[in-house]
Formats: sequence, structure tokens, C-alpha cells
Amino acid sequence: MAAFFDEITEKQAEFIGKQHVFFVATAHQEGRVNLSPKGLDSFRVIDPKTVAYLELTGSGNETAAHLKHDGRITFMMCSFDQKPNILRLYGTGEAHDVGTPEFEKLMQHFEPVTGQRRIIVATISSTQDSCGYSVPRMEYLEDRHTLIDYCEKYSPEELAERMREQTHSIDGLTIR
Repeated sequence: MAAFFDEITEKQAEFIGKQHVFFVATAHQEGRVNLSPKGLDSFRVIDPKTVAYLELTGSGNETAAHLKHDGRITFMMCSFDQKPNILRLYGTGEAHDVGTPEFEKLMQHFEPVTGQRRIIVATISSTQDSCGYSVPRMEYLEDRHTLIDYCEKYSPEELAERMREQTHSIDGLTIR
């Protein structure tokens, strides 16, 4: 049976710290629901009500657009190699782009990564643990560095320009 909590428990924070992949879901009242896998040790529990992740450049800007226009966000982590567990974090979020004071303040929680474009920070309103009994067991091999390798082909100025050119979501929502 699923169990709900008002904040991230110590046990949940420990579980989060062991995960190699997490999923981010956002939506706007119209258009697509976005669900994205993330990795590269980019997720942090700041305190029992606050989490953040370092978002890298990519093919879209759905999360930032949805947060600007709606604010709702859900994170999910699954145990693939431990005791079965699925953890969801429900809340509202904000996107802080590279170069903003908020980004610089939050960056203290992360190691810099080529291609970083913003930090998503979320205030957690509730969490949910559920069984995960049907999630397969899989072995973690290593982080994939393809995106970082791709970004390193560009100078910092070229990469910043590519990120500035991404101003809309798939559904036409503005990022800034």
C-alpha cells in the first residue's frame, strides 16, 4: 500500500542519494505532459521540503516552460537494484537560468558540468512511497557522457547562444 508524507523523510533522502536515474514530470493545462529521465548525479535534497536538480542543455525546454506557466512538478525514483521501492515527490518548481543570482546561490550544491543551463528547484508538498514490486532488477554500469561530449564540441559562447535560441516548448509556451 502506498504511504504519503508531508516532507522528505531521512529514509527517503537516503534512497534518493543512491539513485542513478530519476524522472521529472510537468504539464500545462493544455498540451502535452512532459516526462523526462535524468542522471549524472544531478539531483539534490536541500532540506525536507526542497529539492533541486542541475538541468543540462537538450532538445527541448518543456520543464522550464511548464514551470513558468503552471508550476506543478513531480519527481520519481525507482529502485532497480535494491529493495523494491518507488518514490514520488510532488510539488511546485521554478527554473533558474545560468547567470542569475539564484542559479549561482544554488550551484553550491553541485559540481559544474559542461552544458549546464539552469537549476530547477522545487518546494515539496508531499511524498509517496509505493512498492515497486513489478519494476525489474537491473545493474548499473556507468553514467553516459554523450551529452557532455556533445557540448564540449562548442565554445562556451557558442553553447550559450544555442541555449538562448531555445525560447519555446514543443507546444509553443515561452521559456522566458
